[in-house]
Amino acid sequence: MKSLPELLKEIRPEFDFTTSNDFMADGMLDSFDMVTLVASLDKTYGISIQGTDIIPENFQNIETIKALLRRSGVQI
Repeated sequence: MKSLPELLKEIRPEFDFTTSNDFMADGMLDSFDMVTLVASLDKTYGISIQGTDIIPENFQNIETIKALLRRSGVQI
């Protein structure tokens, strides 16, 4: 199973996501990338992230994404 940094690299290979605390503010992800990431997370982890959870605050950095995954039942 791919790690979260690997999934992010597939979407935007030009960035090192482990160095940022705010992907949106740093220009690493935009709203389209966020939707693409949600689809990848759903497929990779066999979950369904609710539309109400698809907000920038849940995709700021690796830790906020991991927290979202944990709330969705993924063991990370």
